[in-house]
Amino acid sequence: MATVQITKKNFEHLIQQGIVLLDFWAAWCGPCRAFAPIFEAAAARHPDIVWGKVDIDAEPSLAAAFQIQAVPTLVVLREGVVLAAQPGVLSGPALDELVRKVRALDMSEVRRQARPRTAPGPARAAGAW
Repeated sequence: MATVQITKKNFEHLIQQGIVLLDFWAAWCGPCRAFAPIFEAAAARHPDIVWGKVDIDAEPSLAAAFQIQAVPTLVVLREGVVLAAQPGVLSGPALDELVRKVRALDMSEVRRQARPRTAPGPARAAGAW
């Protein structure tokens, strides 16, 4: 699968699709333009993952929901659980290593560790690796 433009409309459906990497970017951002071909190439190497692009100017509510402070920022989700957010440009090998680590995670363990002890609700993990 190539990259997908993420909008408020398709967001909920797409983030439930296994492993999802979201590139929060802006057209005016030089580092974002430099990262785009790296992100596209990684998407080609890992077609079973959703590689989403979120234009922060077109989708400010999504950027706000993820508390994006800098672009580009890569957000990693698996099974709807936010695992990490990394600002800055990553290299192709770094993206491949990230994918390897996300694939290796035991999501039942991630959910168990992230579950609040006093209140039920969806697990949201940060820094799971």
